[in-house]
Amino acid sequence: MRTYLVIMDDTDEARSALRFAARRAAAVDGSVHILALVTQQNVSAFGAVQATIEQEARDRVEMLAHGAAGNLLAESGLMPTITVKMGSGHAVIREFLTDNPQVAALVLGAATGGSPGPLVTYFSTNAGSLPCPLYVIPTDFDEARTRQ
Repeated sequence: MRTYLVIMDDTDEARSALRFAARRAAAVDGSVHILALVTQQNVSAFGAVQATIEQEARDRVEMLAHGAAGNLLAESGLMPTITVKMGSGHAVIREFLTDNPQVAALVLGAATGGSPGPLVTYFSTNAGSLPCPLYVIPTDFDEARTRQ
């Protein structure tokens, strides 16, 4: 089964990437996997305070991922798998791709105007070393418009 990996955050780019991945997965009877990243908090605080801050960040990311999964299920009937990981985006994604050879493509959304975003910049620069294809989806991508 072809699995499309989407990195989820609270941006329009991530939602565009998720819609694209869902359409591709539906077309090939594949699946979507949402990887939600929790950035490590650089707070010098007492252990309990640090743990609380990190747990709150994790809870926010999990709610975001589950909300996106619910929307995807309602729109396409596809229920994605969700993984939440803490750490540096590049390193976590590379490790995930190494550990999950069933991933058929990494699908990232590109921001409009200016820089496309740190993940798109990093992975497009290093696309040749990825174990799967990289799809970069513009925020306002309309697949129906491109078929005309």
